Amino acid sequence: MRIGELAERAGTTTRALRYYEQLGLLPARRAGNGYRAYDEGDLRLLREIRTLQDFGFGLEETRPFVECLRAGHPEGDSCPASLEVYERKLAELDDCIERLREARERVAGQFERAVRARDDLAASEQPPRCELTKTTEE
Repeated sequence: MRIGELAERAGTTTRALRYYEQLGLLPARRAGNGYRAYDEGDLRLLREIRTLQDFGFGLEETRPFVECLRAGHPEGDSCPASLEVYERKLAELDDCIERLREARERVAGQFERAVRARDDLAASEQPPRCELTKTTEE
């Protein structure tokens, strides 16, 4: 198949395919007429790359999975190098989740403090008027 058909079937652009080719992720085969030529195996490589990218993997992180498929394995993640990438990505995600939990705790603390401060002001004899507060009359 030619590059346009492969791009359409993979749900990407010809520009992306050329870039993958430049990076060595997609083979650069040419037909007798000089056009790029691809097969179902190349479509499988692209689907693996796209799936991993959807999971947040960078292009270089997809390389071991692509090489695993090219080596003839039925799955791109059955090789040791692919498993190492999974382990690194899981550690990265765990770290990100922990940072998000910490940020959420800080924001929740600030929110609770702000609510108490607002309630204390509202309970005072002459609460200040906040210009950004909408009234029910507006």
